[in-house]
Amino acid sequence: MSSLTLRQALLRRRYLLGGLPWRAALYLLSSVPTGAALLASVLLLTVVGSALSLVLVGLPLLLMLALIGVPVAAVERRRLRLIDPVPLGDPHRSPSGTGLPAWLRTRLREQATWREFGYVLLFAGVLWPLEGLLVGGVLTVCGALLATPVVMAAVTGGEEVRVLKLYLADSYPQAFALALLGLVLLPVLAYPLGWAAVARAALTRALLSAGGEGLDARIEELGRSRMRLVDAFEAERRRIERDLHDGAQQRLVALSMTLGLARLERPAEPLGGLLAKAHEEAGEALVEIRELIRGIHPQVLTDRGLAAAVEDVADRSAVPVDVDLDIPDRLPQPVETAVYFALCEALANVAKHSGASRARVTGRDDGERLTVEVWDDGTGGAATTGGTGLQGVADRLSVLDGRLLLSSPAGGPTVLRIDVPRIPAHLVE
Repeated sequence: MSSLTLRQALLRRRYLLGGLPWRAALYLLSSVPTGAALLASVLLLTVVGSALSLVLVGLPLLLMLALIGVPVAAVERRRLRLIDPVPLGDPHRSPSGTGLPAWLRTRLREQATWREFGYVLLFAGVLWPLEGLLVGGVLTVCGALLATPVVMAAVTGGEEVRVLKLYLADSYPQAFALALLGLVLLPVLAYPLGWAAVARAALTRALLSAGGEGLDARIEELGRSRMRLVDAFEAERRRIERDLHDGAQQRLVALSMTLGLARLERPAEPLGGLLAKAHEEAGEALVEIRELIRGIHPQVLTDRGLAAAVEDVADRSAVPVDVDLDIPDRLPQPVETAVYFALCEALANVAKHSGASRARVTGRDDGERLTVEVWDDGTGGAATTGGTGLQGVADRLSVLDGRLLLSSPAGGPTVLRIDVPRIPAHLVE
């Protein structure tokens, strides 16, 4: 199928040479049996469902009537591809649970379901008869004119024949002239037929497309799913921290104590030297695993909040860092965690890449948004693109409706700003 829509093709000179005129006629013509079957179904469900509703048997039929637009709309979206290659998206949300009851609750609460029901009523009562008259009229006029010589020869035996009950042809030259007229009218009438199909397709798109409600629902669900992913990663992070703290760290502590007691026995060389070396390595491994645990999720962040955790990071930084954070109250845990690790990444970059002699962290919580800035007097040239750690930080903040802004001209200084809502929209119940 051509990548052009029917509307685009109608504005081109080669419209009649392609297959779209036939597709437009097929699109309109296929509405006739579809609409007739739909009209019969609507009438049957309405009459029988209403009659049997008194004994509750008809309620499922009325429910089917209310939801009839869902399968019809799915068919119409596919039928639209006859003349429009641009797919029409499904506006329906995924059910909040599994099973038929959850599906029914979701569908009956959606505006899209009722728009589709209105489309069914319009299709069954108005559209298909008009489309049938239009296509039938074109086919009847052109077909009758083209068939005039055949009818004169086969039916009247060369005698006069009345065409379309309007004109009396009494000779073969007149009959062939009418056939030629029908041949000329066929491509001429293809244009109004095409524009009628365009109008019909536009109406279908307007009624069956994902409206504002569907788009907003999809955006909201996307935001919630991203928050669930962040929560899942955070839960996994805490599990790893707990396992390291309660498992591997305790074993290393026990090993270090055992090696220390063994050294007190003052065994002869070379065993004494080996025990001393093993004791030192166990101590170094214990220090490393404690740093790893602190990097996964520092206890000070959980116990005392963001300001205290940032001061702890600043105290351990290789570059002197001044901290001035005005955060009077505790923030939601996802916000604290995301901002903390963003600041850790920023200060790590200052120490590793900037060549700075001093850095500063300032920030305030105004009750609605938290804004934090990291400044350094380094050489500049930092970027959030190219797969850097700052790009991951920006992605994580975006989940919380936050932003990461960076100013780092060559020669410095570098200013990194973190701006995030105090309570992101996806955390509001």
